Amino acid sequence: MSDIKVVYRDVESIIPYENNPRNNDEAVQAVVESIKEFGFKVPIILSGDGEIVAGHTRIKAAKKMGMKEVPCIIADDLSEEQTRAFRLADNKSGEIATWDEEKLQQELEGILNIDMKLFGFEDGESDFADEFVDDKYTMKTNIPQYEITGDCPEFSEMLDTGKEQELIEEIEKAEGITDEEREFLIKAAGRHNVFNYRNIAEYYARATPEMQRLMEKSALVIIDVDNAIVNGYANLMADVLDMMEDGEE
Repeated sequence: MSDIKVVYRDVESIIPYENNPRNNDEAVQAVVESIKEFGFKVPIILSGDGEIVAGHTRIKAAKKMGMKEVPCIIADDLSEEQTRAFRLADNKSGEIATWDEEKLQQELEGILNIDMKLFGFEDGESDFADEFVDDKYTMKTNIPQYEITGDCPEFSEMLDTGKEQELIEEIEKAEGITDEEREFLIKAAGRHNVFNYRNIAEYYARATPEMQRLMEKSALVIIDVDNAIVNGYANLMADVLDMMEDGEE
């Protein structure tokens, strides 16, 4: 493998890839702010003839800032096919990566003098993620309280078992399967239950402490442990409930 060397190239001499499939215009300003704050720390990757392999957003940011030269790495050891593949893989890998929300929260809490909104982080973004990731409960307390909005719902209004019951009836009548298989399928039928999380939140707000504890442990309600119950209200955000309900449709 050849040594990697960083060279500086005139911005105007760098050729964007004409068939770049990545839409990156919305990210340009965030990259501008990153360069202002930290400098141009990630070189543009170019093919041997000066065409961009990776770094279209960075070159747009550089032009927007009026930069004359940018650091580049010349990937002249790649074939044309490898260049195409690398260009796609470089963008795709960013989509596959996910955040460890707890570590992200810790990192953001340690940044006091830099406005992270400039780089695409919105107010409360990490708090929101931590509050509603399965089996993770944030220690942050700056969140709105869910308020009671209607009558206490019946259990039938919180859980729709119609599809489960239909499937169980079909499984019980089925021929050509063993009793063990039948038992397994009946247990699996429960995954077709549909929960109404808005009504669950309403019920939770009125439930006894023990019922609330068990609902939390069952992940029917995911709340903030430091701000769990205020005046009998559950810490659930209405837009999260909407999102959860939309996911079931």
